[in-house]
Amino acid sequence: MLLEFEKPIAELEAKLHDMKKLAADSDVNIKDAVTSLENKIVTLKQETFENLTRWQRVQLSRHPERPYTLDYIYEIANDFVELHGDRSVRDDKAMVGGFATINKQTVMIIGQQKGRNTKQRQERNFGMANPDGYRKALRLMKMAEKFGKPIVTLIDTPGAFPGLEAEERGQGEAIARNLREMFMLKVPVICIIIGEGASGGALGIAIGDKVLMLENTWYSVISPESCSSILWRSWDYKEEAAEALKLTAKDMAELKIVDGIVKEPLGGAHTDVKWMAGQLKKVIIENIAELNKIDPETRIAQRIDKFCAMGTYQE
Repeated sequence: MLLEFEKPIAELEAKLHDMKKLAADSDVNIKDAVTSLENKIVTLKQETFENLTRWQRVQLSRHPERPYTLDYIYEIANDFVELHGDRSVRDDKAMVGGFATINKQTVMIIGQQKGRNTKQRQERNFGMANPDGYRKALRLMKMAEKFGKPIVTLIDTPGAFPGLEAEERGQGEAIARNLREMFMLKVPVICIIIGEGASGGALGIAIGDKVLMLENTWYSVISPESCSSILWRSWDYKEEAAEALKLTAKDMAELKIVDGIVKEPLGGAHTDVKWMAGQLKKVIIENIAELNKIDPETRIAQRIDKFCAMGTYQE
């Protein structure tokens, strides 16, 4: 799938492919022309992806080929034992989690999971968790705390499921309980936004000692489309809404909502999943090592202070 702003790059790449095919099928020497075009493509890519608008980064975060939680887990973990159910209602497949070994370090890794095709998307509910999913996540976090294992959460959701049945089963209460309990966890907690980070659906597993964002992701109380529909009664102003919301990783870092940005390969995480997973693994290992040096009481106090400082200004 090509996004609108990627089409000029794709046209040049198609031209390059034709030129290479021509060179292979004939004796014509076009080595210099091929090199020139390759350099032009690299330059255009750099210019394009370094100057993306906020809406374009939102589009990139939703790319259908972008790696999801399980893609990263299987790339960075030596083993992964998935745990199921909230021990109350059911197993919410929009939320996955379990113990994994990363570089000889056992961690509890939890995240929202979307689907690749229609059947998977229905099964995973498009990555929108019900209250059962948030209760499952909290159960796994408490298990990790019991055994003294760090927690890693991977956030990628268009929001918590807004259906009537979710509200009947206590969607708001489940998310609120997660927020309270995550502040008091005695083990290191690292939260990484790998795609969409929308509203309480994201925040429900995003209270941590370190909150990081991949370069082409977004984190906001509301999606640009929903914001546009409220303010302008139409989705046609989603680009303006994205600009006003300041929801990109760069914006969040400047506002001190997140602690850092994880670089993506040129073109987005989906262009080189192994490299992206390697970067994610490196970041996780480094942050766990750093947080393990701090005693639990101090770590909890710092976690609380960090979130309490958000949104406060002095004039």
